[in-house]
Amino acid sequence: MASSKKAIYAAIAGNFAIAVTKFMGAAVSGSSAMFSEGIHSLVDTGNGGLLLLGIRRSQRPPDEDHPYGYGKSLYFYTLIVAVLIFGLGGGFSMYEGILHTLDPGHGGPGSTTVFGLTISGLTLNTIVLSAAIGFEALAFRTAWQEFNKQRGDEGFFQAIRTSKDPTTFTVLFEDSAAMAGLIVALIGVHLASALHLPVIDGIASILIGLILFGTASFLVWESKQLLIGEAADPAIRASIRRLANEVEGVDDVARIMTVHMGPYTLVLNMEIVFQPGRSAEEVEQAVDHMEQAIRAEHDHVKYIFIEAASLAKRTSGGGHSAEATA
Repeated sequence: MASSKKAIYAAIAGNFAIAVTKFMGAAVSGSSAMFSEGIHSLVDTGNGGLLLLGIRRSQRPPDEDHPYGYGKSLYFYTLIVAVLIFGLGGGFSMYEGILHTLDPGHGGPGSTTVFGLTISGLTLNTIVLSAAIGFEALAFRTAWQEFNKQRGDEGFFQAIRTSKDPTTFTVLFEDSAAMAGLIVALIGVHLASALHLPVIDGIASILIGLILFGTASFLVWESKQLLIGEAADPAIRASIRRLANEVEGVDDVARIMTVHMGPYTLVLNMEIVFQPGRSAEEVEQAVDHMEQAIRAEHDHVKYIFIEAASLAKRTSGGGHSAEATA
């Protein structure tokens, strides 16, 4: 998580600097696409702060009101980030694009003087966008490396679907959308200038809005899945079943229920059928061995609840259960 936080800090600083530069370029050139990109970078800056806040709040220890901790806070803030990308980033880009398309004549190419040199709006936009693409490429490379560390041998979309830590793929998709938007903006301002069709600049802004809408919609869906509660991966559930069956005295695993309360907090509930004739003391020992084996292989299983189904059948609904927490 530390490396992810460093990447987020770097993204905040970079996005803020890029946003300021883009707004300066938009003010000089009157480019709708450049203005949309400035808004996009400003939203990304705020989103980085929200992700850091989500990480911090998710690490608070359990208390009486939240016995399983605050891990899902990270999922909530990730959802807010996705909504902001959709509403502010995509919404403003779409609005500005439509406005510029309906009235392509507002704003001209413009020029500015820097260190005694007169620079046209097109040249300034090209410099700003090219530099931004370079910075975003570096950020994307870092996010891609972090994502690859997490996914291991899994496929790209499979890793996103099974990931329980949304910070890495959220930053990855933000950087991807930023790169795509910058390329569209760069092409848009040059086509508008070369063809003398200012309306193309507005169309580029609309395309940027559509890119952000698509990215945000995907992140909203993934965040929603995590927020309402997802089970552990099938491979983890199969491993837990195997470990339980290997314990002496266990006849079968009748049921396994898991739910993620955060990226690294898993709650496990199992119903175990013990072999006939086992005493209560033997059952307790088997439960202890089972807990130790599960924790040794899966340290993110923080809460374990085990019900002895065989005893429950022999007692009129009483049942035997054991509870263990980290």
